[in-house]
Amino acid sequence: MTTDAINHDPAHMFMNTGAQIAGRPSMGAWVTYGLGSESSDLPAFVVAVSTGKGRTPQPIAQRQWSSGFLPSRFQGVQLRSQGDPVLYLTSPNGVTRERQGADVAAINVLNKQRNALADDPEIATRIAQYEMAFQMQMSVPELMDIKKEGQKTLDLYGCTPGDGSFASNCLLARRLAERGTRFIQLYHRDWDHHSLLHEELPLRAKEVDRACAALITDLKQRGMFDDTLIVFAGEFGRTPMAQGNKGPVGRDHHNKAMSIWLAGAGVKRGLVYGSTDDLGYAAQENVTTVHDLHATMLHQLGIQHDAFSFKFQGLDARLTGVEGAKVIKDILV
Repeated sequence: MTTDAINHDPAHMFMNTGAQIAGRPSMGAWVTYGLGSESSDLPAFVVAVSTGKGRTPQPIAQRQWSSGFLPSRFQGVQLRSQGDPVLYLTSPNGVTRERQGADVAAINVLNKQRNALADDPEIATRIAQYEMAFQMQMSVPELMDIKKEGQKTLDLYGCTPGDGSFASNCLLARRLAERGTRFIQLYHRDWDHHSLLHEELPLRAKEVDRACAALITDLKQRGMFDDTLIVFAGEFGRTPMAQGNKGPVGRDHHNKAMSIWLAGAGVKRGLVYGSTDDLGYAAQENVTTVHDLHATMLHQLGIQHDAFSFKFQGLDARLTGVEGAKVIKDILV
């Protein structure tokens, strides 16, 4: 693959939203806008963030899972590994569930009266989110209690309940998928290896490889693999040559060649698609863009990318842009 961006923030934006400038909807928001939710008590789009045990964590911003110009009910909801999984999930002392339910009902009556006058999609969002938040007070604590999975499953992933690791988040992703969450995005930070490459890269591999293999194994065992599309990607590649002639070496940002992998949901198994030049510097065979990847992901979810748009500032805006993105049919069954 190739990408257009060369630094973290615009590269994150491009991989997640199809544009380097902030303000566009994330792919998860597009998907939930197009397909809706299969769960009545959990969000359709959930995000979890973990950080490696190294010394190079990149920043990550909530705009990576923003709804952009789509109604805000389509934005991602971050589940946190420490404290309440969602802010303000726990009711204040002395507030019973019955009392809170009555408050939500009364507030929604007022919001519906206002919406009948204003016809504002954000008021409709507020109504839906009040109801969802009330349901999540019951569903999220049960979801996050991975101790119920049993030691065999915990050993498969290599995780400890409450450790906030990428492995725990992979297990959480499977639990979310079982409960009907449409789009789940896991971020694992600590890959910016401008130095200490020999020390840091093996640590990151240990943090993610076993967990990813466990997720695939788990989905297969539960009959979910063929209906779940898994995409493992960064925001750009790294140079094929060492950076720095003094001290611990690393590799710089590189947008001319990068590798990702996909599994499940109609993707061919055991296929390597594309290649670089002999130095690994530039993609030269079956060159694929970020828009092509997005078009292919939407295709596997049953959405025709070039007919999937939202009117914004007088234009029909699309996740895949107007540059002629194509579905990568050679990688599909």
